[in-house]
Amino acid sequence: MYQGDYGPAVEKSMEILVALGDIYQAEKMVEISSAQISGVSYKTIGDAGLEFLEEMAQTARVRVPSTLNPAGVDLDHWEELGFSREFTERQLRIVSAYQKMGITTTCTCTPYLASNLPTLGSHLAWSESSAVCYVNSVIGARSNREGGPGALSAAICGRTPLYGYHLESNRKASLVVEVETNLRGADYGALGYLVGKVVGGGVPYFQVPGKPGPNDLKSLGAALASSGAVALYHVQDVTPEYHLAMRGLEVGDVDLMTVEESDVKDAREKLSSSTRKPDLVCLGCPHASLDEVSKIASFLNGKTLKNDLWICTSILVKAAADRMGYTEIIEKAGGRIVTDTCMVVAPIEELEYQVIGVNSAKAANYVPSMCGLEVVYDDLENLLYFK
Repeated sequence: MYQGDYGPAVEKSMEILVALGDIYQAEKMVEISSAQISGVSYKTIGDAGLEFLEEMAQTARVRVPSTLNPAGVDLDHWEELGFSREFTERQLRIVSAYQKMGITTTCTCTPYLASNLPTLGSHLAWSESSAVCYVNSVIGARSNREGGPGALSAAICGRTPLYGYHLESNRKASLVVEVETNLRGADYGALGYLVGKVVGGGVPYFQVPGKPGPNDLKSLGAALASSGAVALYHVQDVTPEYHLAMRGLEVGDVDLMTVEESDVKDAREKLSSSTRKPDLVCLGCPHASLDEVSKIASFLNGKTLKNDLWICTSILVKAAADRMGYTEIIEKAGGRIVTDTCMVVAPIEELEYQVIGVNSAKAANYVPSMCGLEVVYDDLENLLYFK
């Protein structure tokens, strides 16, 4: 591959992987079982990224099952949502280039809910920060937090350098977080936001009351990855590798952090940049699960919304929501299920909204800087207003 025997696209990809391996002092490559690739929204990669992808698509093909991060628009209903034709045409060219390389164009930040589900201990090359955090922590697979070109190169070559979180020695805890308050809903995102700022790129080990579910863990990891650079966390008695996280460590090897109710409340307040009522509420960052869509539909049943509502998810989850009748309930209330994109990578700043309501700490962290809009962070029931 490196010598060009498999063509220029594979050669270029392997050169990237070898350069990464040299930087991180990897001794060898490891075969991967899947890839998840960022650098999909035209908003984030622009014309230069589009040109690169179309050039690669002429000869490159992936060797392992691979999926995409969210695009900049709903690929099927962009016009109804108000996105421009000029932006969308370039966005569709990006997705088409990836498709020519054999990559599944489901465009979701929760690929583990949409056909790309790794197994315990499997090696991956994933790039979406929240997805990396989820598969490392909740599933126990192994991936570094790859950049878009690195993940694409790994997908094309079927390998990635063996370093970082691929090695068991780097999956130990560096911070024990004792949570001394019960958590619910948006508290998990606030906790992740708070701890991410402290731990940076370390590995937190949580001791929390009760048993957080998959949606709670999804929110926690997304917040950790956005306020810090966390790619792996452990939750005592919950996540699959928690019993290994402290093995071989001595007193002094791990720092201690205590989180009280007032700390969570303070973090929630800091995540809001506005006290005004949101004119658009965006849920699903990371993309909503079918269970979350079901709960939103139940909450909206028989009500009529005053503010606009987007529930961002994958096309596969929406198909299930259509069949279950959730989509009909949500649309009757005045909301929409939006696929392929999210409030962070879509050009929502062009749609005349001013204040965005979110229950995602990741979205609250990114929307002001990436979209230039104000945010209100809270639980679903406090963000929506009804006629």
